[in-house]
Amino acid sequence: MGTSNEGFTILLFLSSLFSVSLISEAADTITTVQFITENETIVSAGGGFELGFFSPGSSKNRYLGMWYQKITTRTVVWVANRETPITDASGVLKVVDPGILVLYNGSGNIVWSSNTSRSVHNPVAQLLESGNFVLRNANDDNPENFLWQSFDYPSDTLLPGMKLGKNLLVGLDRHLSSWKSEDDPAQGDYTFGMNTHGYPQLITDNVTTVMYRTGPWNGLSFSGTQNLKHNPIYEFYFVFNREEVYYGYELLNHSVVSRLVLNPNGILYRRTWVHRKQDWIIYNTSPADTCDNYGSCGAYGSCDIGNSPMCGCLDKFVPRYPKDWDMGDWSNGCMRRTPLACHEGEGFQKYSRVKLPDTQKSWFNETMTLEECGKMCSENCSCMAYANLDIRGGGTGCLLWFGDLIDIREFHTGGQDIFVRMAASELVLLELNSRRNNTDESQREDLQLPVLELTTIEKATDNFSINNKLGQGGFGPVYKGRLEDGQEIAIKRLSRISRQGIDEFKNEVICIAKLQHRNLVKLLGCCTQGEERMLIYEFMPNKSLDSFIFGLALS
Repeated sequence: MGTSNEGFTILLFLSSLFSVSLISEAADTITTVQFITENETIVSAGGGFELGFFSPGSSKNRYLGMWYQKITTRTVVWVANRETPITDASGVLKVVDPGILVLYNGSGNIVWSSNTSRSVHNPVAQLLESGNFVLRNANDDNPENFLWQSFDYPSDTLLPGMKLGKNLLVGLDRHLSSWKSEDDPAQGDYTFGMNTHGYPQLITDNVTTVMYRTGPWNGLSFSGTQNLKHNPIYEFYFVFNREEVYYGYELLNHSVVSRLVLNPNGILYRRTWVHRKQDWIIYNTSPADTCDNYGSCGAYGSCDIGNSPMCGCLDKFVPRYPKDWDMGDWSNGCMRRTPLACHEGEGFQKYSRVKLPDTQKSWFNETMTLEECGKMCSENCSCMAYANLDIRGGGTGCLLWFGDLIDIREFHTGGQDIFVRMAASELVLLELNSRRNNTDESQREDLQLPVLELTTIEKATDNFSINNKLGQGGFGPVYKGRLEDGQEIAIKRLSRISRQGIDEFKNEVICIAKLQHRNLVKLLGCCTQGEERMLIYEFMPNKSLDSFIFGLALS
């Protein structure tokens, strides 16, 4: 056994001497008569990427990897032997017949190898300027005929031109997986890839738990990715057909260096290299905020990072466990105020500017109209909601949800429309409300109260300062304010994110406007500007204010 290892070491030594001159002639390619050893690298033709052996962070283990060649801070974008490090400086990479890449350690044991279902007579391995390390026939550079390519087996980094998704014919799954730590490139706790249960969406998970999802593709971007916008740095695309489904991007300016990386904590960062600073800067992140955390507000809850609290129930829904909800535990979500009974007359309420809910329990059709989509959903009692698949050109296609709707967030701009199934009795109220509230003017006529401008209330409350907050209820917060004439007021602001409380708002206004009593705090006016629903009371720091305003807020 010792003699065999000794002979192998001598062979590698002699071969490495011979390989130096050959590699210098073809800097981006190795053949079956060439090796890459510890002190050798190959560099892509344009000098963009370099491949060789390295040790990450403070580790002494050796890995075969790829990094940016022109960037002073070594930034590794791909690692071959992630799970099987070499413990000394003895690694050798070789191309062997019939067309396989093999990585040996000093004992001659294979620690990593590529795979292929075909063989060729003259295989070579080449590092392309794109950062793709490929194995091919020496006389055939057609990408369709590559025997193997590193782009099909990403580590933690998505480079321009890579496909993040699945080949549906052969089952190849191209996904990112985090490093365990900066010192250990072995697969960590998190993966980011294409989930094809129901309509496809990109998901970050840690084996059993979904951490973040992009939402489904809507023809322009993913439903929940507000930071994925057209920009001067890169363009993105989504491909979905019978053969494959994937997301990718290309740089618009090839002098820019930009990459998408999944870090050991499960956060996706798009980083761009700034030559002047000699450093990577963060362009955007996902999750971008707490509302991006999967299911933050539970089923039928809606999240808005600009609101406090950030979670609310969709209109016509109420917290499943109100006490938990009031204490900031929203995990159990909301339930319908009026349960479904699968009776004739049930229909749908439209919610706008939202991130569409999780599509893992969905069905889709690319050619149906929205009307046909709604009809199909209404005829199936298990169908909870529907929406357009593609929002371009007025909308096409059909997306149906079965089961609870989870991971919804509301945007103040953008987002999509979704139609959620409602009990017949709720639709009657909805119809009455729509007749009475088509415009701000009609609302003001119905209410017959002085209407204050939003700017006046903002000034009176110091832009709803937390210092002026008197309390918080299920329908929203109550603030103390002072008008320009010195009068103190209390403002009950119904939650915009949940859209809940419109019926309660009207009932309260009509009731209190007609019933003025010495034991009731006086209703001075209201504000219905845009989507705001606010009631303005005189401020009375005694139990009449507490029992009346807070009582209704918590009802």
